[in-house]
Amino acid sequence: MRVVFAGTPEVALPSLRAVADSAHELVAVVTRPDAAAGRGRRQLPSPVAQVADELGVPVLKPQHPRDGAFQEELAALRPDCCPVVAYGALLPRSVLDIPPHGWVNLHFSLLPAWRGAAPVQRALWAGDEITGATTFRLVAEMDAGPTYGLVTERIRDTDTSGDLLTRLAEAGAPLLVATLDGIEDGSLEARPQAADGVSLARKVTVEEAQVDWTEPALAVDRRVRACTPAPGAWTTYAGERVKLGPVRPDPETASVPPGRLVVGRRAVHVGTATVPVRLTEVTGHGRRPMPAADWARGVRPGPDARFGA
Repeated sequence: MRVVFAGTPEVALPSLRAVADSAHELVAVVTRPDAAAGRGRRQLPSPVAQVADELGVPVLKPQHPRDGAFQEELAALRPDCCPVVAYGALLPRSVLDIPPHGWVNLHFSLLPAWRGAAPVQRALWAGDEITGATTFRLVAEMDAGPTYGLVTERIRDTDTSGDLLTRLAEAGAPLLVATLDGIEDGSLEARPQAADGVSLARKVTVEEAQVDWTEPALAVDRRVRACTPAPGAWTTYAGERVKLGPVRPDPETASVPPGRLVVGRRAVHVGTATVPVRLTEVTGHGRRPMPAADWARGVRPGPDARFGA
């Protein structure tokens, strides 16, 4: 089939490369416009645009898919199907109707669970044990289209959202190609999603990423891992915001009040509503990430020091 791939961030790259290496003809790539990045805030192309350039594939960067010129350009490419992974903009009906076989999305959850912008983060936060990736046909309603196939993935106790998303992106790439193959040869038929089991995965805000030390250690652990690397879990110390890497509940350490810091020679613990958690990495205000013990040696917390005060 003639295909036009749509995607923007790094998580879409395994699928882009897999489609480019497949038997399908990749005639173009659609991605978000260049955006400011880095300390110099220079306008840079998206990761998908950069790889498409390396592959020698034409790149379309509409300000919005509603743009008439973009829709004319897309129609002129005569795609049979448009695979999409994390493109980042809603597609109007006029765009969805251009390819005869529609737009096939690779979504990082087991639909109908966790429809929305942050399925991996919300699955971690909820304490799910199993997640996966699903291919489905895009429709006007968010992530509600009929599904083609899925792969499952066990969530590990130490997974961050970044860890899990990386594995799902790699596992999902061959699923996306297999879905395109099945659509082309007629062996795959999309099936409606179940009416029950629907859950929504709204975007995680910076405000939500603030650690609540009055929660149990397990809840603190899940919040931090779900928010790593983005938007980044944080708390306050001495009136300034500090970012936290993953924490580890430590039932062998004596309980202390929520938020209280306990600094040892090689470890730093923080009290929660249950057992303390051990810090792994701390990023002080205006500083680079460092091991928690190094951070503590620099700020020298007193015996009553606490986070979130």
